Amino acid sequence: MGLLARIRQQRLLSLTLVLFTLSVGILIGTLITGSARASSAQSGAPDAAALQIPDPVELSTAFSQLARQLSPSVVNITSTYGTPPGRQQRSQRRRSQPSPFDDDQQGWDWFRRFFGSPFEDLPQMPFRRQGTGSGVVVDKNGYILTNLHVVEDASRIQVKFHNDSKEYDAKLIGSDPETDLAVIKVDVGRPLIPAKIGNSDATQVGDWVIAIGSPFGLEATVTAGIISAKGRQVGGEGHQLQRFLQTDAAINPGNSGGPLVNVRGEVIGINTAIATDTGSYAGVGFALPINLAVSVYNQIIKTGKVSRGSIGIEFRQGREDLLKAYGATSGVFVERVAPGGPADKAGIKAEDIIIAYNGQPVKDGDDLVNRVANTPVGTEATVTVLRDGKKIDFKVKIAERTEVFPHLASRRGRPEAPGIETGTQAKFGMSIKNLTQADRDRLRYEGPAGVLITEIEPGSFAEDIGLAVRDIITAINRQPVTSVDDVLRIQARLKPGDAVAFRVMRAAPTTVRGQQPEWQPFFAAGTLPQGQ
Repeated sequence: MGLLARIRQQRLLSLTLVLFTLSVGILIGTLITGSARASSAQSGAPDAAALQIPDPVELSTAFSQLARQLSPSVVNITSTYGTPPGRQQRSQRRRSQPSPFDDDQQGWDWFRRFFGSPFEDLPQMPFRRQGTGSGVVVDKNGYILTNLHVVEDASRIQVKFHNDSKEYDAKLIGSDPETDLAVIKVDVGRPLIPAKIGNSDATQVGDWVIAIGSPFGLEATVTAGIISAKGRQVGGEGHQLQRFLQTDAAINPGNSGGPLVNVRGEVIGINTAIATDTGSYAGVGFALPINLAVSVYNQIIKTGKVSRGSIGIEFRQGREDLLKAYGATSGVFVERVAPGGPADKAGIKAEDIIIAYNGQPVKDGDDLVNRVANTPVGTEATVTVLRDGKKIDFKVKIAERTEVFPHLASRRGRPEAPGIETGTQAKFGMSIKNLTQADRDRLRYEGPAGVLITEIEPGSFAEDIGLAVRDIITAINRQPVTSVDDVLRIQARLKPGDAVAFRVMRAAPTTVRGQQPEWQPFFAAGTLPQGQ
C-alpha cells in the first residue's frame, strides 16, 4: 500500500472515530436530559394521580324533575305602558295617599308599578315603558293566572313561553284588586299545558316548595325553600282577604304572578310580594294561597268579575281587651255601621259584638269576612250579636261588597286627556288633529308645522313602531305633513306591505321646573301590516 493510500485510510478512520464519539455524546446527553426532566416533573407531586372526567350521566333530583314538568306552564309576561294623558295626575294621587306598603312601613315592597311621570315640568307628556312579571297557565285554551299589578293599566300585554322566542299578545279577561289577581288569555294556535292545581289548605309549615318565574326578566328561574308560615297578613286592615303563605324561596321583582309549587308539582300559591328594605330578596316572600286564587279565577271566567258579599260593618283586629270589657271572649266588635248598608237596615249598631253567623260561632274578623264574602249576594243570613249581655239575632240581606264600600272598587280605566280634543282616526292605529296655536302654547312648541297625535291604539302599528301621544308628525315617507288632510292623502296611497317612515318632533323630558322643553326630531318606521 502506498503512502498516499495509508494517509487516506488514517483520515477515514479518524473521521469515523470522531463521528462515533459525537453520536455517543449526543445519546448520553439525551438520556441525561430526559432523566432530569422526568425527575423534575415527578418532584412537583410524585404521589398525585391524574384526574379523569367521567362520561355524562343525568343526575335526576326531585327539584330538577319539577322544573322540567312546570317549565311549559310558566310564562314570562311583558306589560307595555304607553302612559295616557292624565295618568300622571292619577299616579300622583295614588302616591299621596298613605299606604301600608310604603318604604317607611317595615319595608313591604309590593312591586306596585305606580309609573307616574317624574318630569313634572311637562304635564301630560307621555312615555312608553315596560314591566315584566310571570304567570302560570291553568287552562289548555290559553288562560293564564297572574298578579293584577303585573298587567294593570298596560296598553299591551305580551306572553313568552320557555324555549319559544316568539311573543304572543294577550288580553285581560278580568281582575280582582282586593286579592291582586288577574286572568289573561293568549292564543298560540295550539293547546297549552296547564299546571296541576293543588290544595293550599293541606300545606304545612316546613314543606318544601319551589318558586318559578322571571325575576329581573330572567326567564324560567327556579328557586327552592320551605313554607315559613301560613295565614300571614302583611297589608294591614285594607287587605282583609289576603292571607299569605310565607316562604324563604327567593322571590324577586319579576317573580310576581308565577307559581309556588309543592314537591308533587302542584301549584299551591301565586307569588305576590316580598318583605324587603332594598327592593330585592331578603329571605321573606309571600304567595297568595291557590284555594283563594281558584275561587277568584272561577268567578272571573264565569262573569268577568269577582263579586263578594258584605253586611256593611267596620271593625279592627286585635280588640281582645275590648271584647272582654263588653262581656265576650271571641267575636267581632262593631266599630261603625255603614249608613244604609245591610247591617244598618237590619238594626245592628256600633258596639254590638258579632258572635255567630248563620248559627256558627265567629272566632274573629278574618273568620267573619271570609264567610260573609263567600255568601251569595242577595241571600239572607242570620247574624247573632251580643248587646248589653244579651244575644240578639238579626236577618241581614247580603249586599255587593264594592257597593257598600265603593273605595274597594277597581280604579281601572283610562282617563281622558284634559286639553286634548278627540282627533281624526288615521289608518296607522292612531288619532290626529291639526296643530293649532293653542296647542303650540300649551306644549311650548316652536318647531315646524305638523299634526298632533292625540291617541294611540294599544297593539297597533303606530304603537309598535314607537309613536306616542303628543308626538307631532312633520313628514311621512319624506313628504311634508302640515294638516290632517296631508296624512289622509298619503295613507290613501299605501297598501299592506309598504314601508312607512315618520318624522316627528318629540319633547325631551326635563326635570327642571319651568325649563323650556327641548323638542327633538324622532324617526319611526315599519312595514304596514294587513288591516292597517
